[in-house]
Amino acid sequence: MFFQRKSISCPLKYEKIPLSTKIDDLTFIVFDTETTGFQVATTDRLIEIGGVPVSGLKVMENDRFQIYVNPERQISREIIELTSITNEKVAGAPAATEAIHDFFDYVGSHEAVCLVGHYVGFDHLVLKSELKREKLALKKLFTIDTLDLIGFIAPSYDMRDLERYAMAFGTRIYNRHSAVGDALTTAYLFVELLQQFKDRGHSTWGELIKATESQMRSMQF
Repeated sequence: MFFQRKSISCPLKYEKIPLSTKIDDLTFIVFDTETTGFQVATTDRLIEIGGVPVSGLKVMENDRFQIYVNPERQISREIIELTSITNEKVAGAPAATEAIHDFFDYVGSHEAVCLVGHYVGFDHLVLKSELKREKLALKKLFTIDTLDLIGFIAPSYDMRDLERYAMAFGTRIYNRHSAVGDALTTAYLFVELLQQFKDRGHSTWGELIKATESQMRSMQF
């Protein structure tokens, strides 16, 4: 007998938004994750999710989301030093699936059109892998990667480090290797990129989708 895997979707509005909608009229959730390491499809686990809305080309700093996650394994000394997330901080935190549900509820409450991240393919894989462990399939997670937008606006840039990009574009830098800190840094970078996108004569949701098309996004459906 064939059993279909249950699925979970992030409540995003991208399918219902006319392509002609001005990007000034949209709300995005910029997010980031922290993990016990890079092997998130196998041994490493989620330990923090951070997010912040961008609405009307403004970062809504006071409406940020932050949650620690119990990875159900020890956090290494290297990761503790990098992120300042200790085993004690996550001991009483919710499991990954519950934390992801809480984050998706937050996204839904803001009627966001999509999620935004810096090298967002990694964060997508983190969420997908954690849900897969609970036999849940992640569907319809529509994302924009700031790297793709930078590639459209300034294709000569080839570095990937978030802080370097923030410095290059003159935007604010928050605590590195903190999910909420990196989300805030990415959000201010994203706002600057959107402004430059508009300065080049592009103003709609459809134009933004086209400018940030990537192989990663085509795999999400």
